[in-house]
Amino acid sequence: MSLRSLHFGFQCGALQENTTVLVQLTDPHIVAPGRLLMDRIDTPALLASAVASVRALQPPATAVVLTGDLVDRGNADEYAHLQRLLEPLTCPVWLMPGNHDSVAAMRLAFPDHTELRPVNDEALSPYVLWVREVAGMRLIALDTVVAGAAHGSLCEHRLAWLDRTLGVEPQQPTIVAMHHPPFATGIGHMDGIGLREGFDALADVLRRHPQVERVICGHLHRPIVRRFGGTIAMTVPSTAHQIVLDLRTDGPPAYRREPPGYALHAIVGGTVVTHGANVGEYGPAELYA
Repeated sequence: MSLRSLHFGFQCGALQENTTVLVQLTDPHIVAPGRLLMDRIDTPALLASAVASVRALQPPATAVVLTGDLVDRGNADEYAHLQRLLEPLTCPVWLMPGNHDSVAAMRLAFPDHTELRPVNDEALSPYVLWVREVAGMRLIALDTVVAGAAHGSLCEHRLAWLDRTLGVEPQQPTIVAMHHPPFATGIGHMDGIGLREGFDALADVLRRHPQVERVICGHLHRPIVRRFGGTIAMTVPSTAHQIVLDLRTDGPPAYRREPPGYALHAIVGGTVVTHGANVGEYGPAELYA
């Protein structure tokens, strides 16, 4: 049997037309029309390319989640621009904030996005916390934002909410989405604005709920994976610029125009398999001879 036959046979056996594909886009840092991020990076054009890439996926995306830093300054004109850029997506699109976002402005800009509505609990109402079902997968958004700060935190109220929410469906494969990753990465300047409080308590919650297949995060603008709380925690490339891979403790804050990217979290064989995708033109697909 040829390599091509083996490859094709594996694909047909593992991925069916009804495969659940959750796409994760993160950190697009959209600016107002006519502007560039830091006067250098065309983040709207880059997000438009990522959206076109998602639209071309086969099988099609079941849903898309954006894990924070949706815009750069939290302004209404930026969110209006983001809304237009996301319009070509025909599947459900769910939003959550990062440290560059304004929850109040997000809620005003996306009134039809029920996931942004406050939880009916005074202690939790400032945060964006939600649960969605994705054709055999459960997705939980856990807000890590500290208003007005770059770093993240998890208070006892949010952690208790997560614990209760996970306890409702203990058998269903689940993904927990956050903006700030709950672990140090070795990139010093980013770790300084990472999740400063609540990571140990979060690990304890996750260990009590083994159905959690992934903790998916943004913020780092790089693909990074670590074992955490009995599951796999990971960050995903930005649809815009990437943070320079520099593991020196005193490495300076820097970015590079590496290819933008995103992640696909697919249910394959009853479990979650994560794929990385780059955005850009790399020529047509070519069959193995």
